Amino acid sequence: MIYRLLSLLIGYVFGLFETGFFIGKIKKRDIRESGSGNLGSTNALRTYGKLLGFFTLLGDAFRCFFAMLLCMKIFGASDSGAAYLYGIYGAVGAVIGHDFPFFLKFKGGKGVACMSGMILFTSLAMVPVPLFAFVIVVALTGYVSLASITVMVIIPAQFIIFGSQGWLNVAGVHLPEIYVVVILLALLTIFQHRGNIRRLLAGNENMIFRRKGK
Repeated sequence: MIYRLLSLLIGYVFGLFETGFFIGKIKKRDIRESGSGNLGSTNALRTYGKLLGFFTLLGDAFRCFFAMLLCMKIFGASDSGAAYLYGIYGAVGAVIGHDFPFFLKFKGGKGVACMSGMILFTSLAMVPVPLFAFVIVVALTGYVSLASITVMVIIPAQFIIFGSQGWLNVAGVHLPEIYVVVILLALLTIFQHRGNIRRLLAGNENMIFRRKGK
């Protein structure tokens, strides 16, 4: 249990390196005062443009990636079969740190880019399906939020499929715990989109681009 808690703490510290916020410091423009006020890559795209929006996405993804790597290296040495489990807890901490940074009054991002780092670290074979789904939903609807929610449904399903096929590098005894943790993490990310869900239902959600006829 102590390794799980320490992994959460390490991940949380990584999550505090809010890419969009620190880019804003360099640009002397606070992302929290623009667009949706969110610290994630979508608002960074709207606020800073494509290039810095892309760097925000990379920064958010790779701090989760490196949190997982560090937790696995530190705590996996004592139990190699549980190394990936500790990595997952590091990812959870990174998402929580990103979503609820204490130095920004616990108002951060929504965790989608961080979770993409978790997928990238876990297996490149996990990337195509959620990426394809994200692109298709955005292309058809223009709603990044809807695409993000769709991906949060796909990710737990992928973990269960990969785990059942023995494609996750973890002892089988830890698989149910990983499934539960990943499902809860996906639900947290969907919860962070509750405002977007309300706007989607009301028909006034912001689009990333305007489709013809809109």
